[in-house]
Amino acid sequence: DLVIASYALNELSEAAASATLLRAWAAARVALVVVEPGTQAGFSLVKKLRTALIETGAHLLAPCPHADACPLPPDDWCHFAQRVERSALHRSLKGGELGHEDEKFSYFIFTKDLLPTARARSARILRHPQRRAGHALLSLCSTDGLQQITVTRSDKAQWKKARKAQWGDAWPAP
Repeated sequence: DLVIASYALNELSEAAASATLLRAWAAARVALVVVEPGTQAGFSLVKKLRTALIETGAHLLAPCPHADACPLPPDDWCHFAQRVERSALHRSLKGGELGHEDEKFSYFIFTKDLLPTARARSARILRHPQRRAGHALLSLCSTDGLQQITVTRSDKAQWKKARKAQWGDAWPAP
């Protein structure tokens, strides 16, 4: 039902990665998840593979709120972070001092069939929200492209959401 390719396609040439992606897509009965490093190079590959799957008629489920061309400029990249706990051995091998690291990654999820909730009108928070005393600034990718929105304390419902919002969360489209 589900095929996952994680931190593997970036190890291949672009042609081999594309061929492997298409084989993985053919093997998936319901969905395909691809996760690559959250670097410019990792995202560049994810972006090319995303386009290739959209051209085959695959349905993009996440993280993008649309299946249009990616609106990010060439010198920017879409990535997210997950805190990973490090063991003493891991810290020693990596020369780290903290008991954790924030692993950055780029990903996409495609489905064979369009899920009923897949195209709910929403946006995705692309950067850490900038919270200030009376407002929060959010960088969004939406169906209308890249947007910067300001949520003020006077909009109580949105303010409550903005205070809890995190990088990578879905956000109601403006």
